[in-house]
Amino acid sequence: MKYVSCLLLSFLLGHTAYAQDPAPVAAAYVSLSPALVGNYGAGTKLKYYKADIALRVKPENVAKVEYHEPLIRDQLIQLFAQQTDEDMQEQAGKEAVRQAALKQVQHVLSQEEGQALVEDLLFNNLIVQP
Repeated sequence: MKYVSCLLLSFLLGHTAYAQDPAPVAAAYVSLSPALVGNYGAGTKLKYYKADIALRVKPENVAKVEYHEPLIRDQLIQLFAQQTDEDMQEQAGKEAVRQAALKQVQHVLSQEEGQALVEDLLFNNLIVQP
């Protein structure tokens, strides 16, 4: 009888673990692929960057953000082209560029969709060649 009780108890505990609803997904990420590659700065020497970027959005906004990816890419390429060596090489400068990029993306999406849609912009990788 003791064996049957243990078996029944383990079955019930295992069953309740699977019966719970999974936690709702709070965020999704839209990766801009392929990576952004271009020139930045002014002067006679060309300087290059490569940026792998992900946008954090609510799951219900993924399709809208993906639809506007060409416009987002264009805005980010223009923003990167205006940066200086200090902006692209120092940690504080990179964070300022990230914040400016987030604001630019939110601004353009607000114009197109009536709301910002993007919660955060993340650099998965940022490589510069001064």
